[in-house]
Amino acid sequence: MTLKAPFWLAPLALCLLLAALPGVVSPYVHDLIVKIVIYAIFALSLQLLVGFTGLVSFGHAAFFGIAAYITVQAAPAAEQAGLWWILPLAIGGAAAYALFVGLLSLRTKGVYFIMVTLAFAQMAFFVIHDTPLGGGSDGIFLNLRAVLTLGGVTLLDLDQSRQLYWFCITCLLFSWLLLALLERSRFGHALAGIRVNEQRMRAAGFNTYWYKLASFVIAAMLAGLAGFLMATRNGAVNPELLSWHQSGGVLLMIILGGLGSLPGAVLGAAAFILLQELFSNEALFGPAAQVWQLWVGLSMIAFVAALPKGLIGLGRRQSAGGDPGH
Repeated sequence: MTLKAPFWLAPLALCLLLAALPGVVSPYVHDLIVKIVIYAIFALSLQLLVGFTGLVSFGHAAFFGIAAYITVQAAPAAEQAGLWWILPLAIGGAAAYALFVGLLSLRTKGVYFIMVTLAFAQMAFFVIHDTPLGGGSDGIFLNLRAVLTLGGVTLLDLDQSRQLYWFCITCLLFSWLLLALLERSRFGHALAGIRVNEQRMRAAGFNTYWYKLASFVIAAMLAGLAGFLMATRNGAVNPELLSWHQSGGVLLMIILGGLGSLPGAVLGAAAFILLQELFSNEALFGPAAQVWQLWVGLSMIAFVAALPKGLIGLGRRQSAGGDPGH
């Protein structure tokens, strides 16, 4: 008999391990971990939509980019940028756009839903790209990174690299546990039913439209959290954050890691970013590093062909293979 570990043990163990690393890794690795953690949150947000609800969106980057732009636009030029209001504003902006998009796009299904979400994302992209609001193709810089103060005492300053690092780790833990709880709730079971057979769920009395809309908005809010963190990390934003290939990239992450798996989303994000870093390294690949997208694409094809259930399926297959009862 195998005892199943509590659902919170894996994310907690991973985040505790990551939290202990800043003092022993180089600045490059430190920044790389922050990037992976942010994209892991972004991938978790899309996992809720695709893996749990069965809604394949090709416009998820719109919420990521909108939150990033709000973070930069809302930051004051002087004094202090309060985390307590900038973060909710960024997440709320992403949620508001998701509510607008979801109310319209969720009346479609299948490939039509994919195309409508892509259209809304491209609309947001061109508004940012072609108007003074977003600073054009060059983007805009962040004036001040957010701080959290209480009674005149600074509790958190995201301008400090280690404090930003630990805040990103905390946000990853929060996102993972939130989705794990949702997955185990009545709401999560309803989403699973919608993914498997929406018509049967409607016959059972569920108003599936509102369940899907709630999933769509929650996913956008988590994407907005990732967008806030990315703007804070980079100190600048540009329209590429909203582009269709950003949406495609995060979709590839959850496919690579394993659809429907929270650990798979995190693993897929880490693998995808590490593949990018590896193949774009000119010291290792020389001139071939100029076409790193080609090598990443070929690697993705190889992974998907060899592991149709994603990287997370490799561990499950080995576990099953070592069990004489299977």
